[in-house]
This record gives sequence, C-alpha cells and structure tokens, in this order.
Amino acid sequence: MSPAERARWIERDDDMPLTMQCELASIPRSSVYRRMEAAVREQCLTEEDCQLRALIDEEYTNRPFYGSRRMVVFLRRRGYCINRKRVQRLMREMGLAGMAPGPATSKPHPEHKVYPYLLRGVAVTRPNQVWSTDLTYIRLARGFAYLVAVIDWYSRKVLSWRISNSMDASFCVDCLEDALRHHGRPEVFNSDQGSQFTSTAFTAVLKREGVAISMDGRGRALDNIFVERLWRNVKYEDVYLKGYANMAELMVGLAQYFAFYNAERPHQALGYETPDRVYRSGIGGGALIIDKFGDDDGEQKNAGMTGQRRAAVELEMGTA
Repeated sequence: MSPAERARWIERDDDMPLTMQCELASIPRSSVYRRMEAAVREQCLTEEDCQLRALIDEEYTNRPFYGSRRMVVFLRRRGYCINRKRVQRLMREMGLAGMAPGPATSKPHPEHKVYPYLLRGVAVTRPNQVWSTDLTYIRLARGFAYLVAVIDWYSRKVLSWRISNSMDASFCVDCLEDALRHHGRPEVFNSDQGSQFTSTAFTAVLKREGVAISMDGRGRALDNIFVERLWRNVKYEDVYLKGYANMAELMVGLAQYFAFYNAERPHQALGYETPDRVYRSGIGGGALIIDKFGDDDGEQKNAGMTGQRRAAVELEMGTA
C-alpha cells in the first residue's frame, strides 16, 4: 500500500492519537495535516463560491482555452459582480489554467526541472508508445475533489486514476506507479508543467523506469488534448449527471464509469472500437500526428491562439 493510500486511513476523531496513527502507518504527520486542512477548506466554501466553481468548471470543460479574463466576462454575463482577482483565485484553487499563452495558474516549483516537449511532429502508431497525465477539478454537492489519470495516447485507454481532496504530488505519484505496475512502461511520458508532475518524487519514478519525460510548452493547446477530451467525457457523461455528494460516492461512481469507458464505450476516433480492444490488439488507433501548429518554443506571438489552432482544439474536443 502506498503512503498516499495509508494516509487516507488516518482519522482525526479516532481514539488513537494522531501521532501514533502516523507512526504505525509509517507516514509523516505533515502529509496528513495537509489532507485535513484541505477537507476543512472544502467544508468552509461559501454558497456563492460553490456556484461560481460549478460555472467555471463547466465553462472551462467546454472551452479549455479560456483564461481568467474571458471567464470574468462569462460570469458577469450570468449576473455575478466579480473581478478578475477573485476569478484567478478560484481557478488557481481549482487547478485550472487557460490554454492560451499568459501567466499560468499551474506553475512548476521554482526548484523543479522542466523538461522539453518531445512529441512535436511525432506519429503515435502503437500502444505504450506515449502515455500522458493531467489532473482536473471535480465538483461535489458541497465541496470538491481532484482527479488525476494516466492514459495511453494511441488507444485512449485510461490506465490508472486516483482522486484526492488536495493537489499534492503523492496521489499523482500513486497513480503513475499503479499504471506502471499493471501496464508495463511507455517510451515517452507527457504531462503539463504543474508542480505535481515536475516534482522530484514524480520524475524520479519515470527516470527509474527509463522513460523519456516530455512536458507541454506554455499555452500549447494541442499538447495534451487527449486528456482534455477525457475530462469532458467524464464530466458530461458521469459527474454532471450524477451530482456526487462526497468522495466516497465519487470513488464508486468513477470506478464504474472508467470500466465502461475502457471496455464498452465506442470512440469515433477509434473507428467505433473501444479503448480496451485497441490497446490489446494494437489495431484501430490510427497514426496520430501530434502538433502541426506553433513555433519551436511552444508560444504564440499574439495574445491568444490563432483561429487555426483554436479550430483544431474544438474539433478534437468535439470528437467522441
């Protein structure tokens, strides 16, 4: 059992002192305190913050290239008197960052190494050639959670996933370890530059396995588009319909959804095959030519995406 999994068993209201529980579980108290603080923040959300988070989450899922400026306009049109600073805070707490170039809300730790993007012009032609990860905000009836997943680009198969009430690196590392344990290892692993994925704990696992590390450039709308599409499917086909009340309900519901997604849900981009079938057979995923747009450093010279890049994003986001 991983440290992250053991930490979830620690209870503040247990008869055994918290210090003793941590010693028996061989985990640092600091990690448990962070989880408990996150749970307190979840319970203290105002009603308006819950409404705003729900609106931001749904709009960002539809338009992941929206930054805080456009999100302010969107919310004001729905009757909220809100400034950009508050929207930036909410998006930062939700782990959201617009795809267009600009100040990122998910930044690497200043002491963490950022790796180059390795997939420009690469054709993905087989399973386990490229894996990718990302995390997303999940709204609950009152509160929120974060979901991280590892997917295979060729087949779109979800190889592993985890949920947490905080954005620390431990549950992301746990998700990665689980994918490697059950599915072997990829040639290249791609992520964004979030501190969870640039952390030494995360990159050390990939180095140990001899996996090439690739990281999105700032503002690269196409670099992780397959995970963005997954988030849209998860939310519109499950989370928004079910309205989960808490983490326990979310865990059960997502387990059922991802089992369906991998084994039963046909994908248009896979010739209406399922991810499981394409992953096992290596046939039907097609050659995915990654990233034909943009310059070498991954940034556009103008303030937002070009019409061509935005059209490409919207096309993929609309492809089942």
